[in-house]
Amino acid sequence: MDPAETPTRLRRGWADKRDAIGRGARVVFARDGYARASIDAIAQEAGVSTRTVYNHFGDKETLFTSVLTDSSAQVRDALVARTRQHLDFPTDLEASLVAVAHAWVATMDEFAEHFALIRLITSEANHFPPHAREAWQNTGPQAARAELARHFDSLIRQGLLAGDDPQRAATQFHLLAFAEIMERSHQGAATLDSAEVDSIITAGIRTFLYGHLPR
Repeated sequence: MDPAETPTRLRRGWADKRDAIGRGARVVFARDGYARASIDAIAQEAGVSTRTVYNHFGDKETLFTSVLTDSSAQVRDALVARTRQHLDFPTDLEASLVAVAHAWVATMDEFAEHFALIRLITSEANHFPPHAREAWQNTGPQAARAELARHFDSLIRQGLLAGDDPQRAATQFHLLAFAEIMERSHQGAATLDSAEVDSIITAGIRTFLYGHLPR
């Protein structure tokens, strides 16, 4: 074996174990909750030793924050990609906004483990340090809405939307087209009828456009 390959293999092995711990932690946290989840159970799920978990993350709080941040980044990347897909060059603004809303809603099924973690933050709020919640918000929701605001700013400059506060427009879009579905589905725990989802999104987008189309 080429001695030069050894550091690369060691780094790869370290990264593989860290990824395995992250996957195991998502499963255990989603299944057992934050307070009941143990490092032993996470190590068993990941197929590593307890000491390996501690070597990588130090403690449960750090592990949860890391898992939540990584998971939020994956969802954020999906939301950003779908926002760009539908709003970079919209030919029918209402249809494009409806498509964005549906794409955002779909992430609750596609990233079910992530939204299980979000439900933990809500149900076990007293157990979480403020920095964990802040890390999630900064990495995920705020970053995704910032991308939406960037597109709304472009649409305003093109004359397709009215207003001078794209960040507020992004927040209003989220509240009108997405928040009710999040609330009624308990952030992905329950499945709403597809016709009901369509109705909520369509009504929300029309209300949004009523307030934001140029007069």
